[in-house]
Amino acid sequence: MNTDKIVPVNKEHLLLMQVLCWLGPGVKILVGGIQAMKQVNAVHEERVWWLCITAAVVAVCFSLMFNNFVKRYTARILNFPERRKSLFAFFDLHGYILIFFMMGLGISLKHIPGMPAEFFAGFYPGLGTALSIAGVRYFASWCKAIAN
Repeated sequence: MNTDKIVPVNKEHLLLMQVLCWLGPGVKILVGGIQAMKQVNAVHEERVWWLCITAAVVAVCFSLMFNNFVKRYTARILNFPERRKSLFAFFDLHGYILIFFMMGLGISLKHIPGMPAEFFAGFYPGLGTALSIAGVRYFASWCKAIAN
């Protein structure tokens, strides 16, 4: 079955889909993490500096990992021989499995009883920042692709 006929779009639109898939959740997670940090600050003001350091370390670690994804999937999309591909071709099977695993893990963490607000206050701002940076990098790739 030729899946390229399922909602065919230009390759540049696949990069735009990557922007939405990374920047949207990144901003949402970042905002949730900032809200968690405000809650912790209201009770334990002395812990906020440690949470900021934790968030920065998480942001750097995930940004390094996501940087590889941005490079790999941007090259994959731009190297398609066809001008138009299916809207769902912005990830390969491995990418879809990874994204669904990450989303499932994130949703599960939110619903574990007794998870301390400090975890979300330290982890979510860093993860949200890294996801947002990846989204911005995809946006830069999209801008470069449409300029060519």
